[in-house]
Amino acid sequence: MRRLLGIAAAAAIAFSMMPADAKSGGSRSSSGYHYVKPHVTKNGAYVKGHNQTNPNKTKRDNWSTKGNVNPFTGRAGTKNPN
Repeated sequence: MRRLLGIAAAAAIAFSMMPADAKSGGSRSSSGYHYVKPHVTKNGAYVKGHNQTNPNKTKRDNWSTKGNVNPFTGRAGTKNPN
């Protein structure tokens, strides 16, 4: 019985960390985030490809903002939304 409860708890945690479009079966293009291709900045720094929230007028829904979690890395946000 304890093992079954442990498995159920693990499944619930995994489901809660999934991106919203994966839960609903929607497409990534309308999910609130997009993929940024790898590129080189003007100063020559290489940036790996990554997912990023879509731009809007607030910082409160960015994965790096306190209270949010990046669904791809599991990292909690640390920035203030000011």
